[in-house]
Amino acid sequence: MTLRSFAAAVAAFAVVSATPAFAELAQGARAPEFVASGALAGKPFSFSLRQALEKGPVVLYFYPKAFTEGCTLEAHAFAEANKDFRAAGATVVGMSNDDIATLQKFSTEACRDKFAVASATPAVIKAYDVDLVRGGKSTGLTKRTSYVIGRDGKVVLVHSDMDYRDHVKLTLDAVRRLKGRKG
Repeated sequence: MTLRSFAAAVAAFAVVSATPAFAELAQGARAPEFVASGALAGKPFSFSLRQALEKGPVVLYFYPKAFTEGCTLEAHAFAEANKDFRAAGATVVGMSNDDIATLQKFSTEACRDKFAVASATPAVIKAYDVDLVRGGKSTGLTKRTSYVIGRDGKVVLVHSDMDYRDHVKLTLDAVRRLKGRKG
């Protein structure tokens, strides 16, 4: 092996190794339909993706755990931007595997009664490929992943980043672009 071919092999390995192994739904994929129990303004709520899409695009954002710092800050940010999402015709729904009692409290305290949160069942977590895996094992939590789903049921935007700060901006931008083209 020459020095040049060795360097090329090392460079190729570095590119493959640096590529994240995320496998969230791809942009353009059909979003799996589901119905989930949740809470809105502290009251029990049933969310149907199909019914929500009849009204307009849906921002489905998965977060790991209610009342943790990043998840609370993310919920506050979505609550503050809720009027902008509504003006663009979108419904925002937060998803985690928290129990209903926790979601009821979180929907009032962190979401400030502005949008619903729903329970991500293992089937939903699998369908949306948002299982938070550490050390090769499922943690039972969801990755922080936001999807914008157009009225046609197709994924318009996927943003997966454990840092909550860009989720609202990127999803709101995508919803506004959809509104501009009547999506």
